[in-house]
Parts: sequence; structure tokens; C-alpha cells
Amino acid sequence: MKIELHQTVIREIVDGYRDDAEAGVVAYDGQLDVRPPYQREFVYNDKQRDAVVDTVFKGFPLNVFYWVAKEDGGFEVLDGQQRTLSVCQYAAGDFSVDVGGNRKAFHNLTNDERSRFLDYELMVYHCEGTDSEKLDWFRIINIAGEKLTDQELLNAVYTGPWLTHAKVIFSKTGGAAYGLGEKYLTGAPIRQDYLETALKWISDGTIEHYMSAHQHDQNANALWTYFRNVINWVEDTFVVYRKEMKGIPWGPLYDQFGKGPVDTDALEAEINDLMADDEVKAKKGIYTYVLTRNEKHLSLRQFDNTARRGAFTRQKGRCTNGTKCKTVGNSDGQMAFDINDMDADHIVPWSKGGKTTPDNCQMLCIACNRSKGDL
Repeated sequence: MKIELHQTVIREIVDGYRDDAEAGVVAYDGQLDVRPPYQREFVYNDKQRDAVVDTVFKGFPLNVFYWVAKEDGGFEVLDGQQRTLSVCQYAAGDFSVDVGGNRKAFHNLTNDERSRFLDYELMVYHCEGTDSEKLDWFRIINIAGEKLTDQELLNAVYTGPWLTHAKVIFSKTGGAAYGLGEKYLTGAPIRQDYLETALKWISDGTIEHYMSAHQHDQNANALWTYFRNVINWVEDTFVVYRKEMKGIPWGPLYDQFGKGPVDTDALEAEINDLMADDEVKAKKGIYTYVLTRNEKHLSLRQFDNTARRGAFTRQKGRCTNGTKCKTVGNSDGQMAFDINDMDADHIVPWSKGGKTTPDNCQMLCIACNRSKGDL
């Protein structure tokens, strides 16, 4: 890993500063990509922003900056983006700060005040290295301050034509992915949440491997096609939209169930019944359940301590599995257990209409309850 320290004055940084909002921000005579297209929002509040400029005027040291070298010979800000934007915005006249007891914008400064600001030296590290070296280093320097997300760190490493195209689709508020999937995805496109979700789906969670393999592809069409297929399948399969559909891991469900036929009317009727079932606590999990039939996604209502104690007392601490009890030394079904060594269980399963009421509660030893599927 090659890391070189460069002392760079603010006047060099602010030269050529241009802010095109989500289209990106450049500075340093156009050589510095301060905010790669759609990468991050400006997250400093006014107090933090003013504090950066105040630090400069007082001559106190700012934290170091890290720039990563790009393939085109320019740089991309990895750490120090908010500080960079603060000094650039001040030099552009976007706000004023207290200077010598008076609020002054940049154009109100005296010549010596202006020189003091523009000639302030920043400590900037230029970083070059292999992808793995850069990623490790970026994670280390990102421990404190306004953190980059995991996806932003990966974006800083795997720059190239594929990522540029992917950002246009997935990382723009109001962009193509946002328009198609906003109802189904959580997070903000500009913080790379949509891109991260799509990559997680298509790569089965191995995002870094996928980005490494496709870094030099000329476009991200394969990812975009997959994403559209997932969302179109969701809309075709679940004909009534509910807010609980937002944030579900739709990609893996599409991979497993997206090719089979579905009775959409029957599916919607079942979902409607489950939404009305007070036994089902995790309403969001209904959509995964109707496909997988795994009840764990529903977080079914549990028996309370009163029901547990009542059943335990009725059974005199014995497992209702009797002679089939799985616990060693209990082959005659007569061993009495401590209540903490037993689980409450439905006599009539929820799937067959059983409710979580005291009269439907039985106590099984932990071993038997965990192996019920084998009984």
C-alpha cells in the first residue's frame, strides 16, 4: 500500500469547485471528485460546518484527509468529504461565520483574512494500492467521524465503468431503481442502500466478490435486469400492496420461488387472513411464510407464564410425550422436570387452528419439543 502525505493549501482545493448536487461535486482544478455521483449527501449540520471554518481561521489543525487515486489520474475523497465541502462552500459564499467578532462571508473578508483562510495547509494522504489493501486501510481510517457505509467503502475500491453505470441506476433519488422499487426497499439511494440491496440479492451476500468480478464491465445491465425481474415478480405475485412488503429480502425469495406457478387469488386470501390473525405477531413475515411455510417468520404468540405454570402443575412436571420422551433416563415417562427445563407447546398446532390459550397449552421437555418434527 502506497500512502504519501501532501501538504495542500485551501486555495488549491477550492480552485475549480463545482457542486452539481447529486450529479457530483468536484474541486482541485477538477481533479478531485469530492462526492462521486450520487455517493453521499452532505451530512454536517450548520454548527459542524461552521466549526470547520472557525478552526481554519484560528489556525488549529484539522483532521487529516485521505484521497484515493483513480484510474484516470485524478482523485476521489475517501475521508474528509464533509470538511472539504465546508471550506469549498465557504469560499463560494454559501454561508458566513464569526471572524474577529463579526459574521463574515468570504467576500466580506479583508485581504489578510482571506489569505489566512486560503493559505491554510491541509494534511492530505494520497493512497494507492491493491483493492484488498485499500479496503483494509479505508476501514481503519473510517473508525471515527462521519462513517462511510460498507457499500461506500466498496465503491471507493471498485471504481470503474461498471460502478459508474450502476450508480446512475441505483444511487440517484428519483432514478430508475428508486422509481421501480421504492415501495419495496428501505434506505436512501444516495447512501448506496439500493445498490447494496440489489448486489446482496444477485450475489447471495458476496457483494465484494461480485464487484471485483465485474469492476471492468462496461455496464451494469445484468444487475439492472435482475433487479427488474425481482420487483416485477413481486408485483405479479402479490397483487395487493401493503406497507409490510417494504424491506423484505425479495431477491432470495425470487431465486427460490420465482419460476413456479402461483394462484394469486388464493395467496392474497391467505395473506388477508393471516393479517387479521392476532396469533401472528410479525406481519411482515407473512410474505416469507406463504412461500416457505416456515412458521418462524410469523413470530406466533407465545404462552404467558400463567399458562405455562398451569400446564406444568396439571402435568406434575412430567413431559406429555410419555414413553416417547427423548430425555435420557425417562423411558417410562415418569421423570419430573424443573419448569425451566420444559417448553410450552400447542396441543392443537396453530397450523390446524389451535389458539394460544391456557386450555391448549402442554409442557414438553426441551429435548422433545425441539425434536417434534421427528415424532
